[in-house]
Amino acid sequence: MSQETEYTPPRVWTWKSESGGKFASINRPIAGPTHEKELPVGEHPFQLYSLATPNGVKAGIMFEELLALGHQGAEYDAWLINIGEGDQFGSGFVEANPNSKIPALMDHSSDTPIRVFESGSILLYLAEKFGEFLPKEHVARTEALNWLFWQMGSAPFLGGGFGHFYSYAPVKLEYAIDRYAMETKRQLDVLNRHLAEHRYLAGDEYSIADIATWAWYGQLVLGRLYDAAEFLQVQEYTHVVRWAEEIGARPAVERGRMVNRTFGEPETQLHERHAASDFDTRTEDKRGA
Repeated sequence: MSQETEYTPPRVWTWKSESGGKFASINRPIAGPTHEKELPVGEHPFQLYSLATPNGVKAGIMFEELLALGHQGAEYDAWLINIGEGDQFGSGFVEANPNSKIPALMDHSSDTPIRVFESGSILLYLAEKFGEFLPKEHVARTEALNWLFWQMGSAPFLGGGFGHFYSYAPVKLEYAIDRYAMETKRQLDVLNRHLAEHRYLAGDEYSIADIATWAWYGQLVLGRLYDAAEFLQVQEYTHVVRWAEEIGARPAVERGRMVNRTFGEPETQLHERHAASDFDTRTEDKRGA
């Protein structure tokens, strides 16, 4: 579709219920539930409500990494929240996350259930609870948190900015695509320069900063986001590619990507996870999936 004519904003903005474009139905200018619906609760300590978007896979990867280390207390039930059907606006989900965004987590391991929302908060919560994937030494811990919060602040420019206007907007706007492509490439360059001198984001230790950042930028350079690898010339960021391939080959990362995944080849999907046996049929040679 060709470029739209110049837009003059009205004095007062009003909401048009259908703005067009993919995922338009999930956006609205008000918060709160649209319908009554309780969240299911399984038998494990943690209840994860999510979908395998870049933000969603962070929690799945974290749980699978913890289980791979032998933390039986990290067993979890994963329940699919289909954002295209408005599951995130159910009353139970809004209680778990008033922002109506996935993922959301409920910790039932104590007498009083604890809600944890926002993907970065979930990663930090689990890292501190289990004492894993967050360096204990002060300087290294600070560096890991620097990059964790860098990802949380930067990825909206990649997803809501570049990804939206490049892939989902009903009209291809040169200004918007150029603006966010430039910013996405700048962010990749930030990562590339840092990873040229470090194996992982916080140094030599794999951490929640890597899990969070890989979900967005790792998958981008591996060609899994927005069909934009060629457009962004991601192969230029050789150190990011090296890092992304190394993390992507971890078995726990492969498993975490599958949880609550409703797209891609069937063998890459596991719509919900409720027991270790859910992965019994998965083979270890699906790293290219």
